[in-house]
Amino acid sequence: MDTELSARTAALAEAVREVERHVAAQGWDAPIAVYSLVRSVDLVATSPEMAAELPDGAASDPDHLTAIVQEGLPEADTLEDLLAQLAWPETVHGTAVVVERIVVPPEAEASMPEGDAGVEYLMSHPDRQDVRIAAGVLRTGESWCALRSRANDSDDAVGGGPDAVPGLVEALAATLR
Repeated sequence: MDTELSARTAALAEAVREVERHVAAQGWDAPIAVYSLVRSVDLVATSPEMAAELPDGAASDPDHLTAIVQEGLPEADTLEDLLAQLAWPETVHGTAVVVERIVVPPEAEASMPEGDAGVEYLMSHPDRQDVRIAAGVLRTGESWCALRSRANDSDDAVGGGPDAVPGLVEALAATLR
């Protein structure tokens, strides 16, 4: 599938898969992780010692992206509130986030109660699925999402596409404006 993607989108897809695999290696029930995405050539231009940390050829590939985990994120009650507080300098080419969510069939979601009762409902629902979502966007508009379910927890079972989680993509894009 990646053979049909532009070079920028393919580079973003690889960066998003990489951050998802990084979080997956730590196991489930992880906190939200936020990354800045910088062009590897720009990173090496300002920090030449970083070239040794990159895959072969990445330091000279104009599309290769390096993900840098962001620590010390602002306090927020929801992912939406967290993203609303983020803004990136022009040196950041894109951003990515990894978050876990519980999904249930649409008919179960329709009867979900509000507030804390809704969380309890989701946690105990027999058809619930735990999903890890990694999404990334570039300033130039490209996006990519990678999804892994706890039920099929292997690297070769991670699905992906440019618009798998459109609301999250839009919220991430807003942090770059």
